[in-house]
Amino acid sequence: MTALNDYQETLRETPVSDSAPITDEEIFRAHEGGKLGVEVTKPLADPRSLSIAYTPGVAKVSRAIAEDASLAARYTWASRLVVVVSDGTAVLGLGDIGASASLPVMEGKAALFKVFGGLDSIPLVLDTTNVDEIVETLVRLRPSFGAVNLEDISAPRCFELEERLIEALDCPVMHDDQHGTAIVLLAALRGANTVLSKDIANQRVVIAGAGAAGIACAKILLAAGAGDVTLLDSRGIIHEGRDNLNPIKEQMAKVTNLNGLRGGQAEALAGADVFVGLSAGTVPEDLVATMAKDSIVFALSNPDPEIHPDIARKYAAIVATGRSDFPNQINNVLAFPGIFRGALDSGARRITERMKLAAADAIAAVAEEDLAVDKIVPSALDPRVAPEVAAAVARAAKEDGVA
Repeated sequence: MTALNDYQETLRETPVSDSAPITDEEIFRAHEGGKLGVEVTKPLADPRSLSIAYTPGVAKVSRAIAEDASLAARYTWASRLVVVVSDGTAVLGLGDIGASASLPVMEGKAALFKVFGGLDSIPLVLDTTNVDEIVETLVRLRPSFGAVNLEDISAPRCFELEERLIEALDCPVMHDDQHGTAIVLLAALRGANTVLSKDIANQRVVIAGAGAAGIACAKILLAAGAGDVTLLDSRGIIHEGRDNLNPIKEQMAKVTNLNGLRGGQAEALAGADVFVGLSAGTVPEDLVATMAKDSIVFALSNPDPEIHPDIARKYAAIVATGRSDFPNQINNVLAFPGIFRGALDSGARRITERMKLAAADAIAAVAEEDLAVDKIVPSALDPRVAPEVAAAVARAAKEDGVA
């Protein structure tokens, strides 16, 4: 935990910088040469240390692992290494830009694993969109890593890919665009409901966007006891009997929209308690005005929220976005470093639903002391978050018997 503890201390001591506009030159300069490097953890300063770290000393370790494969967890970095895997088909709001163009994003994700979770991580971008080929590649590479973070892979392939990798690999696998978003969303809703003295069991939630994140958010809210969830895609409300639904949406139609609503945004938002925006669309002001009293609006599209927070606040009691320049930023970095840290600390073979719910509860708990309408989740830079999430996830892994 040394690297993580050192960083947590740095966060406590580092003053918050000003909010001066970020220039293009500053951005490109920061990415020049990439954002990652390899750190040597043992000294190589003399012939003796060289002989221990490399030949001939290393041969003894290799022979030992050859006789007992479980020793690799102790004598290599593989069991603590997260690979950030993408095919570049759904990168940020840029879409299908390919593997090479996705690499700066994956480097950034790997850097966040190190900084916030104290975990080594490397990006692995694949020049294929074939699910079979991606699965085969990761199965063959399995001795080299301890966990898989899937990133920026388009729906609906991402559902099949994650499911197949969970079955094929004996290590934690999580598609962060789905579950990281869902976990932080649930934590934020818990915080908002505490501020407003509301109960999720009595709320109807509208989710605009039925891609990877939207489906995962619907599932976790239902698992957490939401009264009802209404899903919207580009063609309107998802309901049983609607044509042109893919298999995932057909499944969701059976467990959502308990009131049998038909239509689009107007019909979905009328009287709704919570709006969650996970699409590139917009929401007219007059429709937000039709939501229930003391409603909650999570307009999470980046860089442009579905409705401007200042307008949404005219009608909603609490507003959140995915941006750092507005209050209540719903940011995946609150979740994934601690989730993978807890999974690897406990030796978990997979990440279960209980572990995801535990992560959401831990994030919400960190925010409890300072809860307010403009602070329903902790800051992404709060040094308490990753350790608390990791501990909660590790406990849940043991309770589920996957550790």
